Amino acid sequence: MLWKKLFRTLWVYKAQFISMVIMIAIGVGIFFAFNVEWYSLEKDTAEIYEATGFADFRVYSDRGFNDADRDAVKAIDGVKDVSRFFAVNTTVENDSDVIALSVSENMNISGVLVMDGEDFDSESPDGLWLSDSYAKANDMHIGDTMKLVYKSVTIEGTVKGLVKASEYLICLPDETQLMPDFRSYGYAYVSPVMLQNAVNKLMPGANINDFYPRIYATSDMEKAEFVKKLDEALGKTYLVLDKDETVSWSEAQGEIGEGKTMGSVLPVLFLAIAILTMVTTMHRITASEKTQIGTLKALGFRDAKILRHYTTYAFAIGVLGTILGIGIGFALAWYIMNPNGAMGTYIDMPSWRLYVPWFCWLVLALMIVFLTTIGFLSVKKMLRGTAADALRPYTPKRMKHMWIEETKTFKSLGFGIKWNLRDCLRHKSRSGMTLFGIIGCTILLVGGMGMSDTMDAFMDTFYDKAILYETRIFLDAENTDNATAETIAKQYDADWCAQRSIQIGDKGFALEIYNVPKGLVCFPDQDQEFFELGDDGAYICGRIARDYSLSVGDSITFSPYDSSETYTVPIKGIVSAMSESIVMTSAYADKAGIPYTISTLFTKETEIAASEHILSSQSKKSIIDSYDTFMELMNVMIVMLVIAAVILGIVVLYNLGVMSYTERYREMATLKVVGFKNRKIAGLLISQNLWLTVVGVIIGVPAGYGVLKYLLTALASEYELKLVLGPATYLVSVLLTFMVSLIVGLMVARKNKHIDMVAALKTEE
Repeated sequence: MLWKKLFRTLWVYKAQFISMVIMIAIGVGIFFAFNVEWYSLEKDTAEIYEATGFADFRVYSDRGFNDADRDAVKAIDGVKDVSRFFAVNTTVENDSDVIALSVSENMNISGVLVMDGEDFDSESPDGLWLSDSYAKANDMHIGDTMKLVYKSVTIEGTVKGLVKASEYLICLPDETQLMPDFRSYGYAYVSPVMLQNAVNKLMPGANINDFYPRIYATSDMEKAEFVKKLDEALGKTYLVLDKDETVSWSEAQGEIGEGKTMGSVLPVLFLAIAILTMVTTMHRITASEKTQIGTLKALGFRDAKILRHYTTYAFAIGVLGTILGIGIGFALAWYIMNPNGAMGTYIDMPSWRLYVPWFCWLVLALMIVFLTTIGFLSVKKMLRGTAADALRPYTPKRMKHMWIEETKTFKSLGFGIKWNLRDCLRHKSRSGMTLFGIIGCTILLVGGMGMSDTMDAFMDTFYDKAILYETRIFLDAENTDNATAETIAKQYDADWCAQRSIQIGDKGFALEIYNVPKGLVCFPDQDQEFFELGDDGAYICGRIARDYSLSVGDSITFSPYDSSETYTVPIKGIVSAMSESIVMTSAYADKAGIPYTISTLFTKETEIAASEHILSSQSKKSIIDSYDTFMELMNVMIVMLVIAAVILGIVVLYNLGVMSYTERYREMATLKVVGFKNRKIAGLLISQNLWLTVVGVIIGVPAGYGVLKYLLTALASEYELKLVLGPATYLVSVLLTFMVSLIVGLMVARKNKHIDMVAALKTEE
């Protein structure tokens, strides 16, 4: 008999049960998705790091490392293995595509995974092992011939394998490009033999051993210990970067960290609303079932059996919502974590398996237990006393007169305001849950659309106003003196920049020295206002200022790598920059005695002629295209947030609206008896929703601003984003929240037509 009653009761309260299942499913789905996403990314990236022997340390030298240097590093106690590494950007012949031509002397260190074709041959004189993602984007296949141009020398090879490499896990040409674009930039590995042949074309008789500018090492040592032992082994200080300072490691770990942060923010909001809704709704359902519970007691059913029966509702809701949520979570995680998904456009790795962290199962199990306990306690409260006590209908607690009701102001209010105000205070939990749902809806809307505004402002600042050139030309700084570089700059009517790697403490940064009389590169401050660089000091990026607690007027000391010199310069300003860097003018660098070599030109020209001094060029359009790809993914996430916000608002408000209707059923019947029309009663119900919406929006808008600010700081600090929320964001967020509230209010208000006045008023007061 109780099984039949189970399904009948589910049908009677179908709106509440469905809404609770949906809320739990959404909460579990978002919790599951974010945690599966970051954990899968951690496991999948670890797989390629381990398979390719991703280096722990990278040692740089302009002059190159010979065999003796390599052996000295390998002999350091605590170093597991080493490899000399060479990488240079080449251009595809008769094309503007750039290929990072790479050589690892020991392919056990930062090597490759062959996805198709022949195994890597370290003795191949003409083999190219090409990025499979670049090959796919450019319709290239095994057996095709590629001609790469470097310093007017053509390097020809045959594609013998398609590979993935941990060194290019996030394949970006530089920090100005937000997303990889394999249509124009890729990488290829070749053997030391092929590198030797290329060197012979440039400088006949030269030995390849003089051209390895990096040593890669694997070790469990801390960086400070490794640097100390390295200096002792080589007798000189070199620039050393650990894996945390490489894009392929730091950006991937950053994505993992972002996933953890998001997994601890948004799911908490949804799960909290779902659980609180469950608490409130189960209490109201059991209160409505009080007479049924009393009847069962009177018929001889034991309390334990009645408890099990009603607890089953909560258990079923928890299990069903969790199962649906797991499905939603896996679907969302796969949408993000697949080769063609959001993460696949950014990270180039071979494995895209999904993994679930162990604590997710524990959290879900505990949540089901908690939800079941809620149902158990709700019913247990109704079972107190005799069967006669239980048969009496549930009577809401009596309201005491409030002091405000005795004031003239309150007495002058209309009936509707008085009625709704007393109802809100009488049912605080329901009103609080409605308010919480509205606040959550507003936070998601403000946060989602605010992120779009912030990224649009970022685009406007860094790409429309800061970058005014059309093409960036990369010079062969090793073989081009400053006089020649300035001659080329005049030829293209260009501004120029010199870049050097420097160390502050034991961490590497970039020193950028600019000469921009034509204003093709501009510099924003922390408020995104543009200013001209002065010739009386240096300017540091916001991250350096924050990490080292520096401000304008302080001094900063740095040392160029491959040099024993140190320089102390005054800080004249703080700039917003795409990279961690120190910026100064060439005039100040000359005054401070800081040597530099011009490496980059900025020009309005789009046609760049081949030259022995020009390595490659990059168009502004390619940078913008990568940003557009990034924004496409961002817009998808924003749409998902808006949809989630609307679903959250509708489900929570409708559930609580139906609950409010049920609780006030007798009151509304009384109003109908004394002559209130359906439209008037509907107005009372809708107005209460709108009151709570006003309060929720007032709280939710600044809360959304605060949540977004926290997420920008936690997730995107490397971009130095300035939080921007446009008027349209505020307007749309508020209007959409009110629209959801109004629609739900109208849906609930339609139920007034079905009030049975006689049945409602026959119940005991």
